[in-house]
Amino acid sequence: MGSIQVLDCTLRDGGYCNEWEFGKHNIKKIIMGLEDSGVEIIECGFLNHKIEYTEDKSRFSSLSQAEHFITQGKRDTKYVCMANYGDVDVDRLEEYQGGMIDGIRVAFHKEDLAEALELCRIIGVKGYKVYIQPMVVLDYTDEEFLILLHKANEIHPYAFYIVDSFGVMKKKELIHLYYMTEHNLDKSICIGFHSHNNMQLSYANAQVLLELQGNRDIIIDSSIFGMGRGAGNLNTELFEQYLNDNYNKNYRINPILIIYDEILSTFYNKKSWGYSLSNYLSASYSCHPNYAVYLDEKNTLSIGDMDKIFQMLDSDKRNIFDKEYIESLYEQYMSRNRIWQESISEFKRLLLARRILVIASGKSSYLEKEKILDFIQENNCLVISINADYPYYESDYVFVSNIRRYKQINKNLLSKMIITSNILSDKVYLVIDYDSYTNAYEAVKDNAALMLFKYLENQGVREIFVAGLDGYSHDLNDNYADDNMIIKTSNEWFDKRNEGLNRYIEELSGRIQISSLTNTKYIRIQSIGGGQDG
Repeated sequence: MGSIQVLDCTLRDGGYCNEWEFGKHNIKKIIMGLEDSGVEIIECGFLNHKIEYTEDKSRFSSLSQAEHFITQGKRDTKYVCMANYGDVDVDRLEEYQGGMIDGIRVAFHKEDLAEALELCRIIGVKGYKVYIQPMVVLDYTDEEFLILLHKANEIHPYAFYIVDSFGVMKKKELIHLYYMTEHNLDKSICIGFHSHNNMQLSYANAQVLLELQGNRDIIIDSSIFGMGRGAGNLNTELFEQYLNDNYNKNYRINPILIIYDEILSTFYNKKSWGYSLSNYLSASYSCHPNYAVYLDEKNTLSIGDMDKIFQMLDSDKRNIFDKEYIESLYEQYMSRNRIWQESISEFKRLLLARRILVIASGKSSYLEKEKILDFIQENNCLVISINADYPYYESDYVFVSNIRRYKQINKNLLSKMIITSNILSDKVYLVIDYDSYTNAYEAVKDNAALMLFKYLENQGVREIFVAGLDGYSHDLNDNYADDNMIIKTSNEWFDKRNEGLNRYIEELSGRIQISSLTNTKYIRIQSIGGGQDG
């Protein structure tokens, strides 16, 4: 039976979760921990001649920069870097002179195949072990894949990879690709397998591959705690344990657990990775995982809505993430409903006749409810609650711009509900045009409170009182009066939302007066007493 090697790609694939900013001391600790665990191949990060190198990141503009982090250099451990085709200047790549990093993995898309294989050939001539990594191999026809295998034989790399870029590969597809590779690839070349976990198949498919293995040497890619973009990768700790239990391996799991506990858990708490329904959807449509990430971070879409947007994707746009394209589809979807015309005159008359109190869903709307109720009674306010009915007072209207929130609201409220045109309903009080009331700050582009403020200004309102608009805390339990409204996203995204709220409210305050009844924590709004909260 051939050998089984584990290649850990935490420092490279995991870098999509933290912009590769592990910190220089942590990069060393991760490499040393992987060595102690017995991992055969450690991928130290990306090689990219186009970047400006910083020592806290696992992205290098020369291999010597990466080798700086390999302090003990175990003889039985191989060290590699990955290069995306187009990011390496072969004239700047030094000849291999016996350094610790002796392998380069070259990843490329099908349209770059000829040029990428020539790059692989040159890298091999310079003395490095070459790992050929064709992305999205399911895009190749059998004939194209066979041609690729024959061209790989001419280069004679150290390894040729079956790559499941989008985490969609089923067992029968893996078996088919493996047998094509096994029967057509030179016997001395390792077969590698790199997968993503969008459909929770990485662990199962790795086991399938080992069951197929004969005398061929196999390399399986994994990362600690599955750290990687979107749904992540095969978990190093799980796969090592599986090999210990079934293939007489002797990996040490504890160093991996320590790396997670002391280093990676911090990144996970800031921006989590792993299986989610949005990542499942991107896989089911064979799309780049960043499409799922982008739509998920909007926090305005149900899974069903995301599904409809994925259906709109052109086939030639699915493999490579195009931010402008997905944003255009998102806006097209959100604007798909017609503008409601009824009730506009009546509502405008009411707005201009009474004081306006807007009640958002922040924690302060509960903690300071007596103050809110007293203000309503003393000022005969027209009360508009946002994305939910206010439980302590019967609001005059409920404003909803978020599809997910709309689906959660009691439909008995339809007769007093004001919605934006991205929501499909013909039974509400009023529909306003979604496109007209978004703003220029991406993180809060269609924030419900800001959309309502903009609409009220458009209708001639010059003074707005607000309660429960607190901004966003990193502590999820501190964000909403109703725990059922809690959303989980990265702390970075919460910070961007607070910044966007502050910037737009400051811009709006130059035209209308906005005052807060309640104490805001993370945004700056003038309080009723004349001071400024936040």
